[in-house]
Amino acid sequence: MSPSEDRLPPGSLDGREVIVGVCGGIAAYKTATVVSRLVQAGAGVSVAMTRAARRFVGVQTFAALTQRRVFTTLWHVQGYDDPQHIRLTEQANLFLIAPATANMMGKIAAGIADDLLSTMVMSAACPVLLAPAMNARMWQNPIVQRNVAALREAGYRFVGPEEGWQACRTVGPGRMAEPATILEHVLSILQPAT
Repeated sequence: MSPSEDRLPPGSLDGREVIVGVCGGIAAYKTATVVSRLVQAGAGVSVAMTRAARRFVGVQTFAALTQRRVFTTLWHVQGYDDPQHIRLTEQANLFLIAPATANMMGKIAAGIADDLLSTMVMSAACPVLLAPAMNARMWQNPIVQRNVAALREAGYRFVGPEEGWQACRTVGPGRMAEPATILEHVLSILQPAT
């Protein structure tokens, strides 16, 4: 799949459930394309957004694309017997976090579960794919790199980041992978070569 061909074959993800976690970063706008393409390929997609993510892209965008409720808080209780962060992750075949911010990767690496998205990641039994997005200096920070190494060692998978133009008007590593590249990685996880 080339960057200009950012569509998955129709039906290629039928019966698959994907959780998409959206963190607060300008690259969150690209995640809408990823979600749309996953749905078009037949995947059931549930979106969880951090508070900061909602400052970049509206909840209604993802609700319209998925035709599902978007999860934004740990405290929206369906019932006392329904811990949503557990229920959602039990059903998932893949957990994609795009954009994955330095903050969220640090939380995951440290085992911190203090909001809905980080709590969901801690309860995930499926593969977790991170699509980092941040300023080049943040990406190159030794602490961020230590967290990335720890996450890789723990089995987390990464797509990107890429090098390129960033919202801060610089060029460097840290730009979130393009939707086509993210979709290639999703497909390779959900439909491994035989």
